[in-house]
Amino acid sequence: MLATEETTQQLAALPNMKVIAGAPLKNYTRFGIGGPAAVYAETPDSDSFVEALGLVQSEALPYVVIGGGTNLIVSDYGYSGIVLRFTAHSLRHQGTSVYADAGADLQELVDYSIDHGLRGIETMTGIPGSVGAAVYGNAGAYGHSIMESVSSVHFFDGESVRSFDNAQCEFHYRESVFKRHKEWVIFSTELRLQPAPAAELREIADGILKIRNQKYPPTMKCAGSIFKNLILAELPPSVREAVPAKVIREGKVPSAYFLEQVGAKGLKNGDIHVADYHANLIYNVGEGTARELTEVIDLLKSRVQDRFGLELEEEVQYVGFDMRASG
Repeated sequence: MLATEETTQQLAALPNMKVIAGAPLKNYTRFGIGGPAAVYAETPDSDSFVEALGLVQSEALPYVVIGGGTNLIVSDYGYSGIVLRFTAHSLRHQGTSVYADAGADLQELVDYSIDHGLRGIETMTGIPGSVGAAVYGNAGAYGHSIMESVSSVHFFDGESVRSFDNAQCEFHYRESVFKRHKEWVIFSTELRLQPAPAAELREIADGILKIRNQKYPPTMKCAGSIFKNLILAELPPSVREAVPAKVIREGKVPSAYFLEQVGAKGLKNGDIHVADYHANLIYNVGEGTARELTEVIDLLKSRVQDRFGLELEEEVQYVGFDMRASG
């Protein structure tokens, strides 16, 4: 069942709700790829979001909830249902606790924390995306992840608004309980940080940002790394023993190592290219398509599987693909 004009009107009547019929989803992804949504609806109002979600569920309409679109691959055909997005983005702090809405930009949160002399997430500078997405995927860099700072997460479970403490979030490497419950929607998070000189934190962040921008230029149409790194201890003994010690970082082996061994660097498929300097960086040089992008992803996964017997796992989420998980 597809969205009706009546449903669209009902959504548009909700307070602080912006509704666009036929919205091109490429405008909401960092890859700049994706066909139209039947209906796109966004709001910074949690009450309106809950009402909108209840409306589409009561009418058994297909829907998906998205964040900032950084780690999103949308089908060239778009999405024939309703795309919902929560956009509240306020930041505030009390003492060493920082409260951030899910729609806030992660970089703004990093800068806010640094400006207020609060240590804990400065190594995440330059990571694109929203705060909600960072919690959802336990984002991190340079040996640290957001799980180290999260005190609680405020979310909607489909029936009521709840709060989880850090342990209940079940954080793991690039994982959380929210990633396993895609029907749950994160509204905000509280971070517990530590006081530190702002100048010292800024120096650390600026050094990291310089390196990151060389690898992932801000204007590049990409999702950062496509594949998750692999935990050394979980690799088959034959593979683990063959990995050079110099490539192991914090007990993990970069997917880029395996991808480089199978000739990923410089691979091209139309306007979808693999960087010639980083085997785990796939980007859109212009008018690349989702078909071209998924072909490259599937090819690289197949090569690594054939060569090493390893199943690489994407960090990206898919929307509008019949045979893939959407999120």
